[in-house]
Amino acid sequence: MTPQNVVDMLEGRGVIDKDQAYDISQDAVKNGKDVLQVLLDYGVYNNEDEFWATVAEEIGAEHFDLSDFSPPPSVIQLIPQGMARLYGAFPITLDGQGLHVAFTDALNPQLVEDLRFSLDKNIVPVVARRSQVQALIDKAYGTGMPSVEEIFGNLAKQTANSPEAEANSAPIVKFVDLVMTQAIKERASDIHFEPFETEFKIRYRVDGALYEMAPPPVHLANPVISRIKVMANMNIAERRIPQDGRIMTVVDGKPVDMRVNSLPTQHGESVVLRVLDRSSVNLDLEHLGMPGFLFDYIVETINKPNGIFIVTGPTGAGKTTTLYAALRRINTVDCKLITAEDPVEYELDGIMQVPVNDAVGLTFARALRAFLRQDPDRIMVGEMRDVETAQIAIQASLTGHLVLSTLHTNDAAGAVTRLVDMGVEPFLVSATLEGVLAQRLLRTICKKCRAPYEPSQHILNQLGVSSSDLGGKQFYTGGGCPACGNSGYKGRKGIYELLDVTDPIRDLITEKAPTLVLKQKAIELGMVPLREDGLRNIYDGETTVEEVLKYT
Repeated sequence: MTPQNVVDMLEGRGVIDKDQAYDISQDAVKNGKDVLQVLLDYGVYNNEDEFWATVAEEIGAEHFDLSDFSPPPSVIQLIPQGMARLYGAFPITLDGQGLHVAFTDALNPQLVEDLRFSLDKNIVPVVARRSQVQALIDKAYGTGMPSVEEIFGNLAKQTANSPEAEANSAPIVKFVDLVMTQAIKERASDIHFEPFETEFKIRYRVDGALYEMAPPPVHLANPVISRIKVMANMNIAERRIPQDGRIMTVVDGKPVDMRVNSLPTQHGESVVLRVLDRSSVNLDLEHLGMPGFLFDYIVETINKPNGIFIVTGPTGAGKTTTLYAALRRINTVDCKLITAEDPVEYELDGIMQVPVNDAVGLTFARALRAFLRQDPDRIMVGEMRDVETAQIAIQASLTGHLVLSTLHTNDAAGAVTRLVDMGVEPFLVSATLEGVLAQRLLRTICKKCRAPYEPSQHILNQLGVSSSDLGGKQFYTGGGCPACGNSGYKGRKGIYELLDVTDPIRDLITEKAPTLVLKQKAIELGMVPLREDGLRNIYDGETTVEEVLKYT
């Protein structure tokens, strides 16, 4: 039931024209809306049942209303629990024609074939509302995910000879889909497939921490990894060198991009998928949870005609998200925006995005040099990695362009000295730099199991806080509950440190002042250090002492 399948079917039947097909497809894919909801919004159908009647007509099946349907237990037993959940299939009735089955994905003929093969019965598909079919499956079989054994139970039946055939066998395809679906539901940012000598580990990174799922049998490492490589258009025969690829798929009706990287290891290829779920990332500056003064400063800075604004922090600190949100804010008709990224993570409408490709010589520096001939107003450079890129960014700023970029440094003041250490003249840094924002992402305490607690004196000493400083302030921690997977945390939020490059700071930069002097001067002038912003979040009950100590 991908948006494209539905749109193609409706266009083929003459229900919608080519222009409508394009608009509906764009709306469903770009905004992550359910395609059926988009059809109702556009007035193509008055209600859901009209749509399902069209689907039934398309596949030559009967259309049922299952709102009050309750089959006898003998019919339910015809499809085992794991198989029903795996294929999204619910048995309706058994007669001379075969077993009549309703599927949650009525437009996927492969499911009918797979179920016929697994049950060795003739399967007659019927059509009903997806929500009704899912409700019946949940009621009859439970809501849990199918186990590894249920998925691979019929793998022995498969007669796969080649890696391609193995990678495309139904249980392998289903398993990989299941892992991806589960990862999206858990809000994972990365999925790790790691083969070892005696086990095959699969781990998710959720809110910055890794969690392991039930491991599949070790002999399935190669077929599972081959399946991912097939989906990512990578060379499955090449296992000796690292490869990069991209998977664009739809999970639970939402468009999801995944960046894929394979790495040859001693016991096979390790594969990591970076999940870029457009519907879960809010690229609006207002929704990043910044303090008011910081939001106002960034809005003012990104609207300046020229200068350089840098966001700094380690990998995974949310730098790209902050810059994307800033770009979206200034993405207006009268402003030309160009970005150079490695790679392009999220596609932004109305912005020219250039993927850097070192293999063919398209470096950040070369892209940036070409940008200046494209008459841009504002430029984003994914990262200032070398002196050449930094110098061209400074030239761009001096010739009337606003440049946004990132650096990997521990704090805001460190970005200044990093530029000078790279070989950029201090007077040029002083002349062009408008501000540096250092940030970290901290896990937030789960609201369902948050409880107050008394921190030990040892912890307070580590934070650099004395008992007298507290003045009755409350500390909180998460006890762990089903809502947060017993971790005590759910979601993340940013903590920030802003170095506003004012005249006193510019003088120190020109004098090549060390990082510590810059930082002390900035604090004198009102800069809130990362640790203090972390403390504010502890006192507000947003995060824990451990998280602040870990990241600041």
